Amino acid sequence: MFEQINRVYIGVDETIDILLIALLARGHALLEGVPGIAKTTLVKAFARTIGCSYKRIQFTPDLLPADITGTFVLNFKDNSFELRRGPIFANVVLGDEINRAPAKTQSALLEAMQESQVTIEGHTEPLPVPFMVLATQNPIEQEGVYPLPEAQVDRFMVKLKLGYPTFAQEQRILATYNQPTAEINALLNPDTVTQLATFADGVHIEQGLRDYIVRFSQYTREHPKVMYGASPRASLALLRCSKCRALLHGRNYVLPDDIRALIPYVVAHRVILTPEAELDGHRVGGILDDAIRTIRYAKDGN
Repeated sequence: MFEQINRVYIGVDETIDILLIALLARGHALLEGVPGIAKTTLVKAFARTIGCSYKRIQFTPDLLPADITGTFVLNFKDNSFELRRGPIFANVVLGDEINRAPAKTQSALLEAMQESQVTIEGHTEPLPVPFMVLATQNPIEQEGVYPLPEAQVDRFMVKLKLGYPTFAQEQRILATYNQPTAEINALLNPDTVTQLATFADGVHIEQGLRDYIVRFSQYTREHPKVMYGASPRASLALLRCSKCRALLHGRNYVLPDDIRALIPYVVAHRVILTPEAELDGHRVGGILDDAIRTIRYAKDGN
C-alpha cells in the first residue's frame, strides 16, 4: 500500500499507517497542516488504494447542511419527490478546510461521523460501509474560520499534524512535478476493508492492557495542568486502534508498544490544558510523555 500511495504522494509512511488504522477501527481522521503539502493528494490516493468511492467537499462559510447531505427534489415525470444524495454518500469523504464551515453545517457532519447516517427532512438514510471522513484544516489562518467545537474534535479518532517535506522529499517533488501521474492500483475493496475491520475486532487484548489504557486516561484527567482530560471515547479509540495496529503488524494480540505508539495520534487532540499552563509554556505532548514514563504496564492489571 505504501508503494502505491508513494507513486503520487511523497511523505512519511507512518502517516499512511495511521490512516489505515483509523479506517479499520471505523473512525475518522483530522489532518492539520499548512497549505501546499499535498493533503488532498494523500486522501485521494488513499481512497484509490483501498478501492473505495471518494468524494470531496470544499467547506466555505456559505455552505449549507443540504449541500453535504443532499435534499429531496421534485421529479416532474411522476410528480413525486426523490432523494438527491449529497457528497457525504461515499466510502471516503474529504472535508477540505472543515473549519471554514459555520456551526450549523459542521453539526450536520456530526451525525454522519457518529451514527453513519444522515437525516434529510425527517428521513434517515444510512451511509455506505465502510465510511470515513478525512478532514483537513489550516492551523495558521484565523480569519473567516470557525474553530471546531470540542465535541466534534473528540469524534475524530486520530489527528495527524503534517509538516513540511524533508530536503530529499522536496527534491523528489521538484524532479517529478511535470511527469505523467502514476497509476494507482486498488489493493482492497469495501468488502475486504469490512472483513479486516471485523478481524481487528477479534484481536486479543488482555486485562492488564485495558487497565493500562484506563490509568492513562485518568492520569490526563487528574493532572493539575489539564483542564479537560481524555474522554472515555478516547480510551475506547485507543483500544480499537491498538487492535488494528497489532493486526497490521501480523499479530492477533496487542502489545504495550501498540498503545504507546498511538497515544500522540489518538489522545493529544482530546486533552486541553489550563490557561495558566499554556501561559507557562506547557504543551500537551509533554504531559503525555510524562504519563508514558510514569504509568507502568502490569500484566495482571495491578
